Amino acid sequence: MRFENRAAIVTGGARGIGRAIAEELAREGAKVVIMDPGSAKDGDGGDGAGPAEEAAEAIRAAGGTAIAAAESVADHDACGRTVQLCKDAFGSVDILINNAGVLRPKMVWNMPIESWDIVVATHMRGTFSMIHHAAPHMRAQRWGRIINMGSEAWRGTVGGVNYGAAKGGNFSITRSMARELGKYGVTANTICPAAATRLTLDDAVKEGFRKRLEAGLVTQERYDAVVNMGGPEHIAPFAAYLCSDAAADINGQAFRVEEGKVGIYNEPEMKASLVKAGKEVFTFEELAAQIPQALLQGYTNPSPAEPASDAAAAE
Repeated sequence: MRFENRAAIVTGGARGIGRAIAEELAREGAKVVIMDPGSAKDGDGGDGAGPAEEAAEAIRAAGGTAIAAAESVADHDACGRTVQLCKDAFGSVDILINNAGVLRPKMVWNMPIESWDIVVATHMRGTFSMIHHAAPHMRAQRWGRIINMGSEAWRGTVGGVNYGAAKGGNFSITRSMARELGKYGVTANTICPAAATRLTLDDAVKEGFRKRLEAGLVTQERYDAVVNMGGPEHIAPFAAYLCSDAAADINGQAFRVEEGKVGIYNEPEMKASLVKAGKEVFTFEELAAQIPQALLQGYTNPSPAEPASDAAAAE
């Protein structure tokens, strides 16, 4: 089996994509810690240790090895406890899947600071905290695999700036970790999944996308893709591949994974530049005249201003 003698931590591993990945790793021999506090979709309350225990028991019933940790990645010290639990129980910390997530969507002018804080704390700071605690073990053993879950929202979203910002941060964390840890045999990559889970495709999400379609904020093609997306089982095999020795030289990359499709994002790059000889400062007139031709050919404003009367009617 590919992951015999390997130990993995899967955050948010009790349900959805996290559980599918945990089960896939376990089928291939990994010993798995299911880290999940059982909270509700918005990060509040929830079912406590029950879901994590249930997921771990399902893996054990299938012949695998798994234990539960009902801890939240939003708690930096809890991340440390979970990493130590993995080390104590299984002897190593080899694979880290940063999958935990919550959603609190609002337009920016309606978003309470608490909604910003919990989403960023879970998605981005939680990713940092888990890596912070796991990296010393991986570095010392000179082997490790880190997968950070991203989202198409990092490219811009409507009604979820907290989520989009946190996922964008995870892309940057991945690239930094690839450079910091790569020489120790530790890889870090991002998966941007599309799969139907309680987080991504409940009735409220479907209604939100229907409204965006009616408002012209998404295309019919995008709407159809969202409401008909496949399940988490389409994400798990690629995650396992990235964790394997076969992917040892894949590092710092971001992938889009969905039913029947795996894609890779471009490396960030400067696509064009406007250069002025010498040390003179660009004048306003020069910039106004040259920027559209030199840097913005083919550019379209993704959300142009509406006439005041139309905007008021839409609200």
